[in-house]
Amino acid sequence: MTRIDNHGGPAEAAITVRGLVKHYGETRALDGVDLDVREGTVMGVLGPNGAGKTTLVRILATLLAPDGGEATVAGRDVRRQPRALRRAIGLTGQYASVDEKLAGRENLYIIGRLLDLSRKAARARADELLERFSLTEAATRPAGTYSGGMRRRLDLAASLVGHPEVLFLDEPTTGLDPRTRNEVWEEVQRMVGDGVTVLLTTQYMEEAEQLASELTVVDRGKVVAGGGIEDLKARVGGRTLRIRPVEPERVRPLADRLDTLGITGIARCAVDAERDSVLVPILGDEQLTAVVAAVGDSGVTVASITTELPSLDEVFLSLTGHRAGREEAADSVVRQEVAV
Repeated sequence: MTRIDNHGGPAEAAITVRGLVKHYGETRALDGVDLDVREGTVMGVLGPNGAGKTTLVRILATLLAPDGGEATVAGRDVRRQPRALRRAIGLTGQYASVDEKLAGRENLYIIGRLLDLSRKAARARADELLERFSLTEAATRPAGTYSGGMRRRLDLAASLVGHPEVLFLDEPTTGLDPRTRNEVWEEVQRMVGDGVTVLLTTQYMEEAEQLASELTVVDRGKVVAGGGIEDLKARVGGRTLRIRPVEPERVRPLADRLDTLGITGIARCAVDAERDSVLVPILGDEQLTAVVAAVGDSGVTVASITTELPSLDEVFLSLTGHRAGREEAADSVVRQEVAV
């Protein structure tokens, strides 16, 4: 389906996914995922560990075979055209994939040769990327001597050797310090400026807001929400009412009570277990007054009630009922399988 890009012209879908399924025994890592990513944009796929993000990336990169559904990337079918598809994509995972015994230039040169570049073209492309990622001075040093940030930049450079149409970034800033993370963000923005389509998986709310033009929220192998970041915030409500009872054990009963009252104009409540509070998305003063009155009638002693503008963190919490850092098992199974 043709879409409209930010400049008013038609933008084709660079990635199209319909009903994608992947299971391991009784565990469904993906359970009927649908996804569209427009050309020249960043799609952020947000979810906790085990939500299915890595599984999705590995299927789209032809590293795993799906058990059901269809997917095309850069016009190539992941099942029927895997070799052609691999030439159109780049992939940077959570951990550096470069050979630490080889120098930075050697890593990039070898990748260029594997992509059928001539010796001259492979050397030229390696030098071009080393300069772009500020690695020229370290070009002859073994990658194992690089700092974490330098290795991550080399990893990104490696994913660009073949001039990919679509780039998959699977939690690319995991474990990086804030300064290095900002450097990676700048490079991603530069890639998109060059016309590359990026699918970015992340657990960092700030990263999603910084880079993504659209967002897909996944949880337990399913897409639970999608759209522009501001659209998602609007779905949760114009403001969030945070209610903290004096007794932490009253948090869940209070949330259940507010949900059963069916107050007009408010979305479903969420429990923030880390801060022992109930989050109530509200649209205006009418809902605020109604919720405060309902809390007074509940008999729950309240320590504080505050209103906040919804952050992406609250959006995720409201949509899934938990924060994005919750540990699950599904994607861990995938990582173990690929490692084997």
